[in-house]
Amino acid sequence: MKFSTIALLSSAAGLVAAQHRHQHRHQQGRHGSPVELRDVTGTTETAAGPTTTVYEMGGKELSWEEVEAGLKDGSLVVVGDTITTVIPSTSTSATPTPSPSSSATSEAAQFYQVKSSTSSSSTSSYVAPTTSSTSTSVAPTTTSTSQAATTSTSAAAASTSSTSSSGSGVDADFPSGELDCSTFPTGYGAIAYDYLGLGGWIGIQETPGYTTTASDIVTIVTGTSGGCTKDSFCSYACPAGYQKSQWPTAQGSTGQSVGGLYCNSAGKLELSRPSYKTLCMAGVGGVTVKNSLSKTVSICRTDYPGTESETVPLAVAAGATEAVCNPSSSTSYTWEGKVTTAQYYINPSGYDVTEACTWGSSGTNIGNWAPLNMGLGQSTSGITYLSLFQNSPTNTDGCLDFSINITGDVSGKCSYSNCKYYLNGVESSTGCTITVTGNAVVELS
Repeated sequence: MKFSTIALLSSAAGLVAAQHRHQHRHQQGRHGSPVELRDVTGTTETAAGPTTTVYEMGGKELSWEEVEAGLKDGSLVVVGDTITTVIPSTSTSATPTPSPSSSATSEAAQFYQVKSSTSSSSTSSYVAPTTSSTSTSVAPTTTSTSQAATTSTSAAAASTSSTSSSGSGVDADFPSGELDCSTFPTGYGAIAYDYLGLGGWIGIQETPGYTTTASDIVTIVTGTSGGCTKDSFCSYACPAGYQKSQWPTAQGSTGQSVGGLYCNSAGKLELSRPSYKTLCMAGVGGVTVKNSLSKTVSICRTDYPGTESETVPLAVAAGATEAVCNPSSSTSYTWEGKVTTAQYYINPSGYDVTEACTWGSSGTNIGNWAPLNMGLGQSTSGITYLSLFQNSPTNTDGCLDFSINITGDVSGKCSYSNCKYYLNGVESSTGCTITVTGNAVVELS
């Protein structure tokens, strides 16, 4: 997990946004299917994870209530990471990093791995706050009829060999406790991706000893192959503009995130968040990616809560426009009391999701080594933030082979060109953050 710090100044000086990212640590070993390419050693490396936002002014952290009041009365405004331009505050917008939190002095979510020939385990102690499941948001519309599962041109296509045929799509209630764990629930909106070697799932977390009354989860073993097995949480991808809705209240006892459907001791799939009856929930919309290039671009979201690997795929074909999920912090996962939003990895052009949306290798510029991250999410007050920033410290020198320009109903100009970031036309070493008041288009050209 990363923390994004937004420094606040009075409206006379502007609000300065900067990216401060704390990494969750992975001890090298086996971390689900994405980690199979890594050497099994005893060293520890950092890996980029989801983001949470911290607000400060004059070196002092401010609560979201103080920030919200300042934005409403005009005493605080957003200008990005420079104080050259004052941009009027807005009532709504979208954020690239997770939604605001009152404080973030503790270390970010961590997934510890122990060297092992078969799996890794970790001990943890954290109870995630419950969240509302009555979201009224509507999935964003796009100008392309394709979705993440259908835009890919290779084996990333949805699995058909072991998927469910019942249900009636993304809005259908899931029959908790009825389907076998060997059945991937495509009939309920989930999209199967076989290329990860997990039976269509995008992440498996074995949790021996877990019970539905547990306050935390002590042992978490990340699956590296095969399908969803008993006493495991099995994570899945949703259509473009949607995100998974399932994660248990109990989380890793040392801060690991856990998410997905639960495969119980009887080998049946259960809702882990039974207050939300469908497997996928729509984001609040408002943000699309337009690919003006001649090649496909793969954009990969972190599986969070879950294995925290970049295994939620979206292939944006040449000439296509696709929705990206803009999650609402009011209904999305919270980590140690802090709301979170989505983090996306934008890969160089020409790579299929089977290559890009998995654990990569140093020097490849793909997967977790993709050069650029995009943060997106709507805060609890309805403000959406959208950010572009370097994938540091994983790939501080990586460059994309195209430019990015954000247009539409936005608070400023945020762009990327020739490996550099620009806020309102001024080069920025920390990337750029803007708010979205209506609809925004992230154009790749």
